[in-house]
Amino acid sequence: MRVAVVGAGIAGLSTAWSLNRRGHRVTLFEQAPQIPNLYAASGDQHRIIRRAYAGADGYARTISEAFEAWEELWSDLGRRHYAPCGALGVSQTAEDEGDDYLKGLDRVGSAYELYEPAEAARRYPFLDAGTIRYAYVNREGGALFPARIAADLARLLRDRGAMIRDGAEVTAIDADAGRLTLADGEEASFDRIVVSAGAWVLKLLPELAESLATYRTAVVYLDPPDDLRAAWQAAPVIVDVGGTIDGYVLPPVDGTGLKFGAGIHKRPRQPGEEREPRPGEGEQLRDYFSPPFARIAEYRVDRVVTCAYTFTSDRKFFSREIGKVTAVSACSGHGYKFGAAVGRRVAAAVESGDQAGLLRWLKAE
Repeated sequence: MRVAVVGAGIAGLSTAWSLNRRGHRVTLFEQAPQIPNLYAASGDQHRIIRRAYAGADGYARTISEAFEAWEELWSDLGRRHYAPCGALGVSQTAEDEGDDYLKGLDRVGSAYELYEPAEAARRYPFLDAGTIRYAYVNREGGALFPARIAADLARLLRDRGAMIRDGAEVTAIDADAGRLTLADGEEASFDRIVVSAGAWVLKLLPELAESLATYRTAVVYLDPPDDLRAAWQAAPVIVDVGGTIDGYVLPPVDGTGLKFGAGIHKRPRQPGEEREPRPGEGEQLRDYFSPPFARIAEYRVDRVVTCAYTFTSDRKFFSREIGKVTAVSACSGHGYKFGAAVGRRVAAAVESGDQAGLLRWLKAE
């Protein structure tokens, strides 16, 4: 088949990769002049992959397939863009988010090491022992490197004969005809079209607004105090810091920076709206994290990066078939880790027509 993929985030790139492996003629359209799109969710330095999943046991189990799919991709690329540094969780109060993640590990039977506050702070001296109940480390997790993955996937696709049209903004899609229109007026027709445009999907398929909403968030890269640098460089990813901020941290592994992000920071916005950081936004993000981190005011803000996501009301992934179009939103703030597996599943559904099966898998049912 001749298949167009609209959007070169991780879902689009992985779908193109899998379709190409299956022998289909793939054209990948990306509106940005380069891959990865620096304004897209897939364009940052590093993202978490982990078994721990709080109440979403279906995704905790599905992560096994995600790990396997990444291994297949590493084999194809000839290199691994992954640091298996483990995943740390923290609880500050009973029944907080950190507690939920630990209970989730218990339900799916994934082993962890549990530390009392003093021992946790000894092992991870950036923690304030007086503000936490416990910490735990699960070895099934680490950091993926999105920008490196995107660059290598684009190279691999070009080497294998796929057509990549970067700087080619799709402005309209005729789902029944399988035809798309570019910003310069060019039209092209395909047997199937996969739309994986992330936060921009509603501009192409506004009928999905009943299921998808677009948010703007930001992360902050911080420079820690000198005496804590070594501890951070050796740290696991942090899946949740406890409390109520939905906070996570990526350590400075393999040449990356120290990144803090918090779920409470997202706001409803259009994908191109408020993309420049606000004055003081880095300090606001940083200060969410005291507690459980000690001496937070000593961390210097290096830079703030904004990004846009689509979310569903239940924070599960989403797909819909509209004519010859398969629209996919494997996002909701936690999609990157499943990227390679999503691409394989979408490609299989495009080939077989089993869209119902794809949706069941995307929702981890």
